[in-house]
Amino acid sequence: MEVSEIEQIINDAIALDELHVAFDGSQCKVIAVAEIFAELSRVKKQQAITKPLAGAISDGRIHAVMVKTFTPEQWKKDKMFNLPL
Repeated sequence: MEVSEIEQIINDAIALDELHVAFDGSQCKVIAVAEIFAELSRVKKQQAITKPLAGAISDGRIHAVMVKTFTPEQWKKDKMFNLPL
């Protein structure tokens, strides 16, 4: 599975301001930035990103997913501590 495929799956499912994906062949790291995350619980934030990837997780193309979510305001403050993936 390619990074571009993962990005497409997530972008098709949820409107994000920014999306950063790193994939090493088994582990997927996702940083997602959107205002909607201000309204969601921690679990709902994770689900918003992992649910669209459920097919790739269940068939073994992705073995683990690490998700970090930010509002645009949080991202402005925390970007330097979270990139590169």
